[in-house]
Amino acid sequence: MSTTVRSFSKINLGLAIGPSRADGFHALTTCYQTLAAHDLVTVEARPAAETTIRITSNDERVPADSSNTAWKMVERALVALGAQAEVAIHIEKRLPVQGGIGAGSANAVAALIGLERELARGGVEALAQPERLRIAAEVGSDVPLFLVGGTVLGVGRGEDVSPLRDIPPTECVLALPEVGVSTPQAYRDWDALQGTGNRVQGTGSSERGAGGGDEAAVNELTGSASSDKLTTLSRAFALAFSPRPPGGMSAGVGAHSSGVSAVRGGLAGNPEQNPLLALVRTGIENDFEEVVFRQYPSLGNIKRILAGSGEPGEAAVYAALSGSGSALFGLYGTAEAAAAAEARLGEAGIRTLRTVTLGREEYWRTMVVG
Repeated sequence: MSTTVRSFSKINLGLAIGPSRADGFHALTTCYQTLAAHDLVTVEARPAAETTIRITSNDERVPADSSNTAWKMVERALVALGAQAEVAIHIEKRLPVQGGIGAGSANAVAALIGLERELARGGVEALAQPERLRIAAEVGSDVPLFLVGGTVLGVGRGEDVSPLRDIPPTECVLALPEVGVSTPQAYRDWDALQGTGNRVQGTGSSERGAGGGDEAAVNELTGSASSDKLTTLSRAFALAFSPRPPGGMSAGVGAHSSGVSAVRGGLAGNPEQNPLLALVRTGIENDFEEVVFRQYPSLGNIKRILAGSGEPGEAAVYAALSGSGSALFGLYGTAEAAAAAEARLGEAGIRTLRTVTLGREEYWRTMVVG
């Protein structure tokens, strides 16, 4: 027997980077949104005298050893369950291996769901949700969101997650350029831009200069500004996803505000009823764009293509880099606008993937195949 699980993807609806923490990570605030686009993860597991894990894939770039997030998740879950098993995991890749849409993180959660279902046949109970979330946070900052699904608030280093009111199903076009973006380097570039020195996300290490009080004062000021940004974005999320966001919020700028007016009818309601429209009106941004677009100007151009052609009916509700990239996305009020974005990207030679946002109920209802 085996269990096949859809391993869904995600985008970030706004992302603010805060100051470096003592553990080497940066504080951040973001709104994750799961998408219907997915990999397939098939798990076979049976009790054994000792644990063995084997990973195969149709994509040779997928790690087949303990560096794989699915391996890490299964290994830790078995320890938490007090069980030993022979586990075989096959990952059918349909998503980019590295692209900022959470494919590897989602593979880990899909492997966990498959493992629990397999072991349940032998009477092993599934982990409690708090234990699942604890293990997921150990595996990676983006992993816990896939234990919630739908529209999700992420704080801390992104691993502290809470469900938000789901946005309505919305057309999404992913742009998948042949560019590799290093997340640690993006954080280093961000720190350099903010004047906070080099701290490498996730390593716990820092490279500090020999500066004196002036450097410390600059770091304190930039750290305070970063914390203020996290607070501002958190308030924007609270306003947008409250039952009835106030109508007096200031509109966003550029393609954001024009997109709202263009699709007000196409996204089933006004900003007071649709949290996505309310959120876009706050002018949300992804801080990574400030450094990634400097390093890779072509990605900034792709965002402009996603945003629209100048035709009001083709404007994106919101277009942005997802995570640190390299994938970008556009959200559209109509299928016609999404198709037009696909066509524009195709003319520019950019690979695309058309999908739709996935709410929490649908996420869990369709996760297990068959």
